[in-house]
Amino acid sequence: MTGTEVFAHMFLNTLTPKFYVALTGTSSLISGLILIFEWWYFRKYGTSFIEQVSVSHLRPLLGGVDNNSSNNSNSSNGDSDSNRQSVSECKVWRNPLNLFRGAEYNRYTWVTGREPLTYYDMNLSAQDHQTFFTCDSDHLRPADAIMQKAWRERNPQARISAAHEALEINEIRSRVEVPLIASSTIWEIKLLPKCATAYILLAEEEATTIAEAEKLFKQALKAGDGCYRRSQQLQHHGSQYEAQHRRDTNVLVYIKRRLAMCARRLGRTREAVKMMRDLMKEFPLLSMFNIHENLLEALLELQAYADVQAVLAKYDDISLPKSATICYTAALLKARAVSDKFSPEAASRRGLSTAEMNAVEAIHRAVEFNPHVPKYLLEMKSLILPPEHILKRGDSEAIAYAFFHLAHWKRVEGALNLLHCTWEGTFRMIPYPLEKGHLFYPYPICTETADRELLPSFHEVSVYPKKELPFFILFTAGLCSFTAMLALLTHQFPELMGVFAKAFLSTLFAPLNFVMEKVESILPSSLWHQLTRI
Repeated sequence: MTGTEVFAHMFLNTLTPKFYVALTGTSSLISGLILIFEWWYFRKYGTSFIEQVSVSHLRPLLGGVDNNSSNNSNSSNGDSDSNRQSVSECKVWRNPLNLFRGAEYNRYTWVTGREPLTYYDMNLSAQDHQTFFTCDSDHLRPADAIMQKAWRERNPQARISAAHEALEINEIRSRVEVPLIASSTIWEIKLLPKCATAYILLAEEEATTIAEAEKLFKQALKAGDGCYRRSQQLQHHGSQYEAQHRRDTNVLVYIKRRLAMCARRLGRTREAVKMMRDLMKEFPLLSMFNIHENLLEALLELQAYADVQAVLAKYDDISLPKSATICYTAALLKARAVSDKFSPEAASRRGLSTAEMNAVEAIHRAVEFNPHVPKYLLEMKSLILPPEHILKRGDSEAIAYAFFHLAHWKRVEGALNLLHCTWEGTFRMIPYPLEKGHLFYPYPICTETADRELLPSFHEVSVYPKKELPFFILFTAGLCSFTAMLALLTHQFPELMGVFAKAFLSTLFAPLNFVMEKVESILPSSLWHQLTRI
């Protein structure tokens, strides 16, 4: 027996069953902790932590990145192109049915202590306000100059204070200038309206009830209408006047739309419908506000289904961008014609009628456009307050649609039952992997990342298609289970498991013993004796 074999034999004989129990138990504990962390990281960020670290840090060390500057420049250009493509695919839209910050979002925060809006969402709103409510000539008017800074302000109280300051400036200006100028100019200043955008900000953020917001919007309408009429007469006098008229148009449309939404919230639905129709007739080209989606929701509340169909006939066109509101409202109308008499058992026996087939196809079309909506309509997932911006075909759009339209589906007898029986059949028609769609473009892969930015952290983001579990989660789960089983067997059968462990270690050390024997045969015995002594 060689010296190495003697050493290995002595080492294995000193290992007791308690050592094996401790070894397997510790291995099971460590792998279990790694599994828990990996699972939490995957649920929160949608990827494996070990895999991400390996790709980010180990691949460059192993030579996975070419140091050639030309390759680097090419890869950076490719990354920028892919980023631009991702952004274009995942364009974020203003929510047509967004709530009021002061009267609705802030009240939710006061009651629950949770923030319903993310910083990313509010930052997008600030950019929208600067785009719609400001122009290059604002610095010429003190009140508008203050509001231009207010829209960039992050602190809500600072924004509200700036809005009050803008209104006070107009008051002081009128009181100071009236006695000092000619009578003709006095008449002009008396007609000069107050700052409409200041009233908008106060109505959105300071008003704590919808009734208070409506009063402020009415004052904003009075001021904004005067500015719009004046800039309308001067819009052809130069690019500066044209930009000012464009800004005044945006302000006026925004005010009228929010006044219609106030009327809808306060139960004056017919008045809201009339206001929306008038607004769409007055400004037919301003489709960016998606006022027709507000109109559809109000008409559904009135159960004016013929009017809803007329609106859909105009906007559910192949050349126009789709939305969950368009697709699911069309499905609701077709489901309404058959849902009260629909029975899965009867349909399986006799087959689907033409009307039922049309309803099912409409549901499949809607589910393909946004597969997240049915779980909210069927109350399989809990709803939260919708964000101020939505991602079409994403979870944020599904929340915004279901928040306002769930009641309309419940009102139609059997509609939710038909949806429950048929919506999952959509996924049998969509090619997998999602290289191409069936009725729409392929489902974008970037929706999860954008929705996580738009939706609060306490909400579990709906993901489609479901991601397969990363390899490292499966590996750590298997390792944890295997070591836990070994620990249990070693604790229950210490002698038998000790024999197995010694046999395994002996087999493991066999190649090493073979190498050591070869080394002993080659080296002189005296030299090997000196090395072993060392």
